[in-house]
Amino acid sequence: MRDYWSAVGAQGWVEHKQIFDAELAPFADAVLAAVETVPGDHLLDVGCGTGALLDLAAGAGVTGVGVDISPAMVEAAARAVPSARFVAADAQTARVEELGRFTGIVSRFGVMFFDDPVAAFANLRGAVEPGGRLAFVAWRGLAENPMFTLGTSVLLDRLPPPLPLPVDGAPGPLGLSDPDRIRQVLAAAGWEGIRVEPFDAPCIYGAGDSDGVEERLEMILGTSAGGAAREALQPALGDEGWAELLDDVRTELRRHLMDGRLRFNGATWLVTARNA
Repeated sequence: MRDYWSAVGAQGWVEHKQIFDAELAPFADAVLAAVETVPGDHLLDVGCGTGALLDLAAGAGVTGVGVDISPAMVEAAARAVPSARFVAADAQTARVEELGRFTGIVSRFGVMFFDDPVAAFANLRGAVEPGGRLAFVAWRGLAENPMFTLGTSVLLDRLPPPLPLPVDGAPGPLGLSDPDRIRQVLAAAGWEGIRVEPFDAPCIYGAGDSDGVEERLEMILGTSAGGAAREALQPALGDEGWAELLDDVRTELRRHLMDGRLRFNGATWLVTARNA
């Protein structure tokens, strides 16, 4: 995970920050609402990425520290949100209590990658004041989320052999797709008042006159799967063949336009808990 998010993963997210933040805006809003912040709160953002959550929180008079395993993401977050502090560290093993005393912990899709999630959430709880809240979103299963396949599958199907898709339950984007496992992990880590509720929101691409197809294509090519497809297929197909393949991706994406805009459902768990 450290290798991936320090290289390919970070490059795509940083380059396409505006696309990702716009697409995932409803989930960021839901997390901050669930943690019930008030002005003066001090939040720890886990897997902070390029700083979207703390940027939103700052507008509500909330300060915070972001921690992410990727130095490149942390650098981008520090540029985007100068009012917050950002640290490159592994939240599972770092001494997060040394980063401050927090009223709450938040995460927008940043807590599914832990090798030992019980140890990670116990470590994080040590930095939260008594009664402090935890709120995060995690993706539900692969079958419910076109996020992982729409357009991308056109490229992956051409690779010999095809790249594997994310696996439910394995460390990665679907690492906390099972709600019972979420409850077990948090309870074992010492959290109380655990609630795991479905939260669905539209992932919308494009703005103004754009239908979002080009934005989605740019995002796909910025992921590890898209990068692997380009590296393997462009030399084999030649520039003309590669361009034709990208047109196939565009055609697939346009089949999913709704009211002239590319959008699809994002199926997540909205999770809250509190420190005893």
